[in-house]
Amino acid sequence: MNAVGAHAAWQHPRLAAQVIRPRRDGRAEIALRVEDLADPRRVLRLDERLHALPGVVRVAIDARAQRVRIVWNPERLALPQLLDAFGAEGCSARPLRREHIDDARSGEANDALKRLLVAGMCAMQVMTYAFVMYIGVVDFVDFTTRGLFRWLSLLTTAPVVAYSAQPFLAGAWRELRTRRLGVNLTVSLAVLLTFGASLWSTLRGRGEIYFDSVSMFVVLLLAARHVELRARHASGALGEAAQDATPLLAERRRADGSLETVPALELLPGDRVRVAEGGTVPADGVLESEAVDVDEALLSGESRPCRRQRGERLVAGAVVLGSPAELRVEHSGEDTTAARLGRLAGRARPARPGDDAADREATRFVVRVLVLTALTALAWLWLDRARAFDAAVAVLVVACPCAFALTRPAALTRALGVLAGRGVLVTEAATLDILARVDYALFDKTGTLTTPWLDADAVEPLRDGLAPREALRLAAALARESTHPLAVALAAAWPGDTPVVHALKIIASAGIAGEVAGRALRLGRPDFALAPSGRVAPTGTAGTLLLADLDGPLAAFHLSEAPRAEAAATLEALRGDGIVTVLASGDTRGRVAPVAGALGIARWAGRQSPTDKLALLKAARAQGHVTLAVGDGSNDAPALAGADVSAALASGTDLAQAHAGLLLARGRLDGLLEARRVARQLARVVAQGRRWSLAYNLLAVPFAAAGLVPPWLAAIGMSASSLVVVLNGLRVGRAPVAPVLRA
Repeated sequence: MNAVGAHAAWQHPRLAAQVIRPRRDGRAEIALRVEDLADPRRVLRLDERLHALPGVVRVAIDARAQRVRIVWNPERLALPQLLDAFGAEGCSARPLRREHIDDARSGEANDALKRLLVAGMCAMQVMTYAFVMYIGVVDFVDFTTRGLFRWLSLLTTAPVVAYSAQPFLAGAWRELRTRRLGVNLTVSLAVLLTFGASLWSTLRGRGEIYFDSVSMFVVLLLAARHVELRARHASGALGEAAQDATPLLAERRRADGSLETVPALELLPGDRVRVAEGGTVPADGVLESEAVDVDEALLSGESRPCRRQRGERLVAGAVVLGSPAELRVEHSGEDTTAARLGRLAGRARPARPGDDAADREATRFVVRVLVLTALTALAWLWLDRARAFDAAVAVLVVACPCAFALTRPAALTRALGVLAGRGVLVTEAATLDILARVDYALFDKTGTLTTPWLDADAVEPLRDGLAPREALRLAAALARESTHPLAVALAAAWPGDTPVVHALKIIASAGIAGEVAGRALRLGRPDFALAPSGRVAPTGTAGTLLLADLDGPLAAFHLSEAPRAEAAATLEALRGDGIVTVLASGDTRGRVAPVAGALGIARWAGRQSPTDKLALLKAARAQGHVTLAVGDGSNDAPALAGADVSAALASGTDLAQAHAGLLLARGRLDGLLEARRVARQLARVVAQGRRWSLAYNLLAVPFAAAGLVPPWLAAIGMSASSLVVVLNGLRVGRAPVAPVLRA
């Protein structure tokens, strides 16, 4: 069938191979990101339209994650026609890489649900058998019948221990191998000891059995973890939807030398690609331009920039520093070095340790529980040997730190999901802990607090015979090679084509230099632009972008800028929350002062280099402040990396985003207020959960140690406590958290 519509490019075999996974039955499978799925009626119509297509076998629509998975016969329906069907329904669909087809969340959720259902059904049956035996205490059911029900209880509880409790047992084994005591160890000890004692009593035909306690204990624990798992998966779906909203694009050179923006998936070996300064290399390739510095920290862990010469290889994922780079593609998509490292990281991620501080705290808690259990057993062995086991197991179960350990993961999972849904992506979990304590915020000006633009009449020629349009054309040629907000604004003012720039060099906080039609030009601050000529800046050009050649100034560009619509309210709210707001800009004091005044910023500084901004942060930290840096440009990267916590706008460079703990995906500063509010709610909820856990243990452990709490009641109490803190954690991001669950 012939491909039609606007998606014919996906007919390319190489491109289709990166998004389609062949199946053994001859069919194909694909995952797509689809927007505009909020309306249930549209989802229903889309499902009906897709099922009506020839060759479509199965359609799975996840509206929360904005993803659709389709299995179909590619011989009956081409991929472009499949994509056209989405367009006909008013939904834009973008194919995702093949690794997105496998839904790890679905497999994990199904596995957890199966274990919970098995444990639940077995527990109900065991409780039925236990009821008969409890009645026997009063109605004297004969010993043969009681023995039968003991064995039935054993056989029914065995799947609970061997299958449903397997995650706890496997976790305990990992903790022992890594010599890191955790919650799984205490749970596994309680399950195995109680089941082992019941098994021994069943084999002997006398003694107490606790099969009902074991099964109930596992069911309630699995229920609490299932609630936490659902919240984590919901957060993951929101996070993936936000992450997919900004596709990975590349700037590819056409045959005539002009640039076209294409999905990185379309890159083929031999393509020539341009990477802007501060941009991420989209594919493995060979550098064809002059030497550049690249940051490969995300790939190699090396914090210092690497110098790459013409002819050397650049790897996908590296960040270009300084001047833009031109490379010839060798490997793209699944074949890149970054993709291979990503697959290795994905395999290693399940074994990655959690938060070190939380782990250490949980380990200390577990040690105390084990010591308390041993002391209880020793005391009862001296007082009444027959009651020692029951009392020790009750203490072990009651004091199990499940509620303590589940508090932070449940609340953090909810917080990350809420923020992702509101356009704030958190790259490091510790960011929210620090953000709740921030009391000093350093902001960049241009592009962060303000939006620049260039009016048509704001071009001032400074040389006879040079028309304003010609000056703008030459300046735009240089400006289009930079991602600085002022350069972007200047380039946007020129709608036509621009000449090719050679020998390009970009100096942070200064300007751009290059050759245009054999003519050496500079665009930027007046002192930078006029340095080769040794000329003095003309009167009235301070604070402008100046274009100059070797003979002196050519033109001045008087850019205007205004604060972002939400900037004043955001800064006022931060100050009202006790945060000191500081403005540090590389611009002149004359241009910084009006912006600071309009936004109510009392502390500000102009002509600040990246080193100067970093020094301000270091001075603030030396005074005891917890610092936040907000920026969007490559020159902000040192400050973003040097602050306790940092935030970058989605419109910023890849380098700025790589050093930020928060990404404001919607490009609005008020996302900081939302992140701050959720961070403080998270801190309160975690504190509430831990106070609840401590109060519960202080209340219940003495009764358990005194032998007044049977194991089955201990299991109910501990599991209910875990469920309470998980449900409380899910309140993060809803209404303001009230001080509940206090000790």
